[in-house]
Amino acid sequence: MAGNNHGHTPAAWTGVTIAFIGFCVASAFTVMAEPVGFWVGVAITLLGGVVGLVMRSMGMGQPEESQGRRLDQTKDRVEA
Repeated sequence: MAGNNHGHTPAAWTGVTIAFIGFCVASAFTVMAEPVGFWVGVAITLLGGVVGLVMRSMGMGQPEESQGRRLDQTKDRVEA
């Protein structure tokens, strides 16, 4: 893991931060027994995933070449 960029990208950080905020909102409204607020929190959580995917497709995620290199390294370990 230390040799790659796993999760250390703007797309990953932004998506996880938005999803975490949505989780906190949904949790707070669950405790307050407010279903509308809960579903708003769920929508925010899902929005975090969408934002992360969009940012990755814009080139702010892990580079494609390092993903291929990681697959080659994994295959080499399995064959050894």
